[in-house]
Amino acid sequence: MTSSPAPQHPTFHVALYQPDIAGNTGSILRTAACLGFVVHLIGPAGFDASDRALRRAGMDYLAMAALTRHDDWAAFEAWRRDQDLRLALLTTKGATPHTDHAFAPGEVLLFGSESAGVPGHVHETADARLTIPMMPGARSLNLAVSVGIVAAEALRQHRAR
Repeated sequence: MTSSPAPQHPTFHVALYQPDIAGNTGSILRTAACLGFVVHLIGPAGFDASDRALRRAGMDYLAMAALTRHDDWAAFEAWRRDQDLRLALLTTKGATPHTDHAFAPGEVLLFGSESAGVPGHVHETADARLTIPMMPGARSLNLAVSVGIVAAEALRQHRAR
């Protein structure tokens, strides 16, 4: 596991399970730097950390983003259990709208890869399975957009307390 500086008291964590698209990850890191949450990259990723699209999307915010890399799901899950943090999986198969979920301080919001989501054993590990309501017939939202939508709701709830 490798880490960069984290906010003093992050309101929550965003975990990306084996992301495929460097530009999405860069955009998420930029959002994290601006909003103050920690990003956990669960490997292997479908791109190299030096990818131009990652740097272009993250801009100069990459140096400000709090990023922790985990080699694989087992390493991430060991970290999460050690920290005793709740895990909320965002999935198109979720039954609970994200706006109906009470986000706990420090909660981990897990997003699957753009191409495959997460495997069944990861679904089973989640304490909550949430969805972002969409129009009928829509399959999924862009990963970076999804993180922004859910992060905004988690922050709204946290600040309202």
